Amino acid sequence: MIGAINTYKINFNIMNIGVFFGSSSPEHDVSIITGEFIISGLKKLGYSVTPIYLTKERKWLIGEELGHLKFFTDENDNFLHPSPHARGGDKEGVGAKFEHLLDLSETKGEMVFAKKGLFGKKVEIDLAFPAFHGAYGEDGTIQGIFELIGVPYVGCGVTSSSVTLDKALTKAVYESANIKTTKYVSFLKADFENSKNEILNNVKKELKFPVFVKPVHLGSSIGISKVKSVDGNELEFAIEAGLYYDDKILVEEGVENLMDVTCCVIGNNDLQASELQESVFGSELFDFEEKYLKDGGAQLGNAQNGIVIPARLDEQTTSEVKELSKKIYKLFGCSGIARVDYLYNKETKEVYANEINTLPGTLYHHLWKASGLEFEELLKKLIRFASEKFEEKKKLNYAFDSVILKQLKSAKLGSKKLS
Repeated sequence: MIGAINTYKINFNIMNIGVFFGSSSPEHDVSIITGEFIISGLKKLGYSVTPIYLTKERKWLIGEELGHLKFFTDENDNFLHPSPHARGGDKEGVGAKFEHLLDLSETKGEMVFAKKGLFGKKVEIDLAFPAFHGAYGEDGTIQGIFELIGVPYVGCGVTSSSVTLDKALTKAVYESANIKTTKYVSFLKADFENSKNEILNNVKKELKFPVFVKPVHLGSSIGISKVKSVDGNELEFAIEAGLYYDDKILVEEGVENLMDVTCCVIGNNDLQASELQESVFGSELFDFEEKYLKDGGAQLGNAQNGIVIPARLDEQTTSEVKELSKKIYKLFGCSGIARVDYLYNKETKEVYANEINTLPGTLYHHLWKASGLEFEELLKKLIRFASEKFEEKKKLNYAFDSVILKQLKSAKLGSKKLS
């Protein structure tokens, strides 16, 4: 087992990788698919892998059985979606068998979990591979825990994760860097409740319809609505639907003659951009069904009729989007892997930077495969990037000699001396 931080060595043969998935998020089930896919790929490469499932109630469950998608698709539906009337519920049912606690007293350069009970077995994680979607995992929360403990992890850091998960903040950063993005209005739930009419009138005044209403912290097109007309109550209803999932809403103008384009980027300093993917969808927007259900799911790389690789763009535009993706990746301080989505007007040839996904579902392996990088090699690269980033951070100096405490020793705080 790899030792503490100051003796950490990159040795893939003895490394125990923890794959984290689930979490308290509307994208919980999608995260399970991503997590299981990564677990399977790592095991095929011969790595020691520990499945770590975070329940919707935010309990850590660890066990070999959790590393198989069959566990979540077959007999354990009551465990995944416990009913208040179900006998035993999650607490005394399937989950209790796997429940662990994060043991901070034992955590020194490794992430240590202890099985509940007096003689519970400890599980040590040397490298973390997050596969979360949305809140508590993709927003920098779990990355902050990894940083605090001092364990290397795959993917983007705290700042880039938290900023990019906020769609409105992402667009504000685009604007500050003169990167073209669609016009938008954003607001908080509390503001909408207090000034509903004012906000509705402002949206109608500032934006050209149709518009899209989005919860800013969610992915997978959950809670998104297209509002075609400025008349009627359609806009208000769409906002209220979005506020069911989030406390902040983004309303943005739609793009005419739309082509939905995606580019993935990997690396820390030396970046590699994928080929471009064009997503073809038949509904009003690229919704949850198109992404994950219809014909196997376009976002999972299964719906062959739903994606076109490479995207049907001219060579110059393709090159410009790839370079822009690298620029955006650096602008937001991304590392490891991220995906940048674009809206392209086929008539005017305008490219609008849209959302950034710092943990692309199933790592967008299908796009990387079409770009000449097989899934196994992609996993190896991501682990190497994580290890390299960890080693580079260790070179930073966190010590600073200061006389401030000595000076305070004899100083007065109000009328009393400090002791």
